[in-house]
Amino acid sequence: MPCGQPDSGAAPARYVLGVDVGSTVVKCHVYDRAAAVRGSSYRKVESLYPCPGWVELDPEVLWSQFIGVIKETVQAAGLHMRQIAALGISTQRGTFITWHKRTGKPFHNFISWRDLRSAELVNSWNKSLLLKVIHVIFTVLYFLTGSDRYLAPSFLTFSTHQTSMKLSWVFKNIHEAEEAARKNNCCFGTVDTWLLYRLTKGSVYATDYSNASSTGIFEPFTKCWNPTLCNLLSIPMSIYPPVKDTSFNFGSTDSEIFGVPIPIMALVADQQAAMFGECCFHPGDVKMTMGTGGFWNVNTGEHLFASRGSLYPLIGWKIGEEVVYLTEGSISDIGTAIKWAQDIELFTNVDEMAEMAQSIADSQGVCFIPGLQVSGDDPYLCASFTGLKPSTNRNHLVRAILESVAFRNKLLYDIIVKKVHIPLQTIRADGGVSNNSFVMQMTSDLINKKIEKPANVDMSSLGAAFLAGLASGFWTDKKELKKLRQIEAVFEPQKDSEEYRPAMDAWLQAMKHSPHW
Repeated sequence: MPCGQPDSGAAPARYVLGVDVGSTVVKCHVYDRAAAVRGSSYRKVESLYPCPGWVELDPEVLWSQFIGVIKETVQAAGLHMRQIAALGISTQRGTFITWHKRTGKPFHNFISWRDLRSAELVNSWNKSLLLKVIHVIFTVLYFLTGSDRYLAPSFLTFSTHQTSMKLSWVFKNIHEAEEAARKNNCCFGTVDTWLLYRLTKGSVYATDYSNASSTGIFEPFTKCWNPTLCNLLSIPMSIYPPVKDTSFNFGSTDSEIFGVPIPIMALVADQQAAMFGECCFHPGDVKMTMGTGGFWNVNTGEHLFASRGSLYPLIGWKIGEEVVYLTEGSISDIGTAIKWAQDIELFTNVDEMAEMAQSIADSQGVCFIPGLQVSGDDPYLCASFTGLKPSTNRNHLVRAILESVAFRNKLLYDIIVKKVHIPLQTIRADGGVSNNSFVMQMTSDLINKKIEKPANVDMSSLGAAFLAGLASGFWTDKKELKKLRQIEAVFEPQKDSEEYRPAMDAWLQAMKHSPHW
């Protein structure tokens, strides 16, 4: 019988779907009660580059890929759609679209979180007198009240990764969107909101707290869309969706899509989903994701920490009365750099990289300087190698790329230790690059901490499934979820971090000079 068709003889709903719409891949896994993967499918996300620095996604292509991986996964598992108890959706953060409220027609393609079209706007705002005045006002308020709510605005700076500036760009440059917003006919949505809208044929318009807080437009302290910021950037408040719990009954898919309605029981941002999938439920638990980019998240419990510089506060998830906050630090261009190295044939198979790096004692002085957002002030900075010699070969280049990942992990870890005043507990890794034993071991050595790697590194899919399963009663509670965790490897420090000092000092020196090239 074709996948998706009702089957009167089929078993009752005993499986949960977790879909992760990432920056490079749309993945779907179907899980049983033991959280074992029964079927999987994936499709590559096709990014569009219509102008230098612009990164977009075609909404119709993304929709087709999303529906396709779900159907393929259920079919691969030998199941029928009626056996699916719940669907959880994890999505890349900060990528957004706007569309007409009545017609559902988009005003533009998805604008990716990696898009740089707002760079001039960002630079203009960051140099503006108005922003300096805002800093002074909130610094005084923070001094008088001691409230962290006023700390973040006291050093507010804009970046090209933030949704706010790109959304401001939309209303300045796309007349149809601006006109619809004036008539209260414009809808804004991150990827989760738009998929939910399409899955329910326009009957449900919502997002969750984790996705909302990742836009930079949602105030995590007040748990509301930020009217001050929107007024500042001339963004109408009428465009935003209602914000719901992360683990929540959002309604069901229209029965025409999969043959039967499937309950949509979780929407969650990808890094928060990975945090939940790793069962980082307690304050001090740390998740280290190494995928397209790198993300370190610390569970700060019910306390929201605003920190100057490299870390920023997020809502991890909201389930009923429970709100869990995270502090996050990020590293750009991890998987991107590795994919580039493969494209230019520095290696053939990703599994080769660790062996190539371990086959030599060091990189022979070669340093890899990563690209975008190494310096927050320079969104145009390009990646580069330094220290190349006639004797440099592919192994040295590969090792330099992998060392740069471990060195950046060390820098971010040191910032977290210094600024997050919570004792750090277990560190758990996920993402495709966590399969690289060289990076994992070197990171463990540098930070002098043990790092756990799960058997299944697709934690965003699992986290979305866990959240959906809790909302549907498929799983009972977090205690049950923790028993389902499977650890494949534990990396413990084997070398003194001082042994890496010469190589890291040389890399830091190269990093220091690179913005001026």
